[in-house]
Amino acid sequence: MKIKTILGHLYVQVLIGVALGILVGALWPDLGTHLKPLGDAFVKLVRFMIAPIVFGTIVSGITSMSDVKRVGPTLLRSLGLFYALTALALALGLAAVLLLHPGTGMHVDPAHLDASVTAKYSTEASHNSVADFLLGLIPTTFVGAFADGAILPVLLIATLCGFAFTKLGSAGQVALDVITSFNRVLFVVFGYLMKVAPIGAFGAMAFTVGKYGAHSIGNLGMLILAFYAACLVFVLVGLGTVAKITGFSLLQVLKYFRDEILIVLATSSSEPVLPRLLSKLERLGCDRGVVGLVVPTGYSFNLTGTAVYLTLASMFIAQACDIHLGWSQILLMVGMMLLTSKGAAGVTGSGFVALVATLTVMPNVPVAGVALIVGIDRFMSEARALTSTICNIVCCIAVARWQGALDTQTLRAELSSGFDPSPAERRALAAAVLTH
Repeated sequence: MKIKTILGHLYVQVLIGVALGILVGALWPDLGTHLKPLGDAFVKLVRFMIAPIVFGTIVSGITSMSDVKRVGPTLLRSLGLFYALTALALALGLAAVLLLHPGTGMHVDPAHLDASVTAKYSTEASHNSVADFLLGLIPTTFVGAFADGAILPVLLIATLCGFAFTKLGSAGQVALDVITSFNRVLFVVFGYLMKVAPIGAFGAMAFTVGKYGAHSIGNLGMLILAFYAACLVFVLVGLGTVAKITGFSLLQVLKYFRDEILIVLATSSSEPVLPRLLSKLERLGCDRGVVGLVVPTGYSFNLTGTAVYLTLASMFIAQACDIHLGWSQILLMVGMMLLTSKGAAGVTGSGFVALVATLTVMPNVPVAGVALIVGIDRFMSEARALTSTICNIVCCIAVARWQGALDTQTLRAELSSGFDPSPAERRALAAAVLTH
């Protein structure tokens, strides 16, 4: 019974798929290369979900700021801090991949990944000016952007619709409820798709090892190491600096939210702990209005863990495919990531969605290259979710302090004494883990 329970976890299933893929690719290289369609099929399953997910998430995120006139300064400071930290996270991911070069030496030919993507890469590379990039934001028709799977126009449509709903107020509530409900349906469907991730991981890993040799595993291991190192530096140095400037101890905050941190690690998702974060931040002395604005907004606009992942994974694919990117191209990609990192929610697999969304509109790096990392993506989702969760906690306390909406005496007293949940609260935490 215990073994059956363990095997029921997606994490274990993906691990088994990766191990079997390595074994098949190493022992039977020809067979491994023929299993490539399994990885390609999983990538296609994810891609067709991207446009509606991005639309629903952006609209929901913007409409959560419906009280913008009442809390304008709080919103501006929150978004300013979110984007500053997102830029820092992107820079750290970029620095890690440029220092460690995890993809160098793989020599992957993009033509062997997907010929159609390579053709698109070749034709679009000659039309990569700033003007073409900006014109690409404008869709031909409203529904055409969704039919074509074009992410940039979807982002524009979602932004316009989000602000339109905030103007409509109660008059547009019915339509907004439909979009919100449909967005939830999409993530349930995406959860179903993630159940076939072990098969996609098996096929992608068997192809990678069979085609490029067992040494490619070392490259993937280096990618994971670089990602976790970048996340650790971001939390300890980046968020530690924000905490010090604000006047509280990051280590005490991590200890105070230890239960939530364990849940995020167990589920690879920040969503199950949202209600707990709201109540505990109020208990720390943060004003309820600030907590209610900053934290939910941060769940859509402050995904710093995903930001670290985006630059790291994109540059890894470029290195693996021997594609040299100039600094102008890298800066353009980072600018695009400031948008796509906001188009993912704090759920398992959303970072992978954002990565595909980024590469879809970047002609310099083949989107089919995600097949190289689909087998290990699941093992980076914990760090993505955890980094974003800790960042949202720190940002909420910081904004509350800057807005004069923080009881500093309560904060010091709570952090010094630590949070001691009741038996009922501990049972609720355990139930949250079991249901995910």
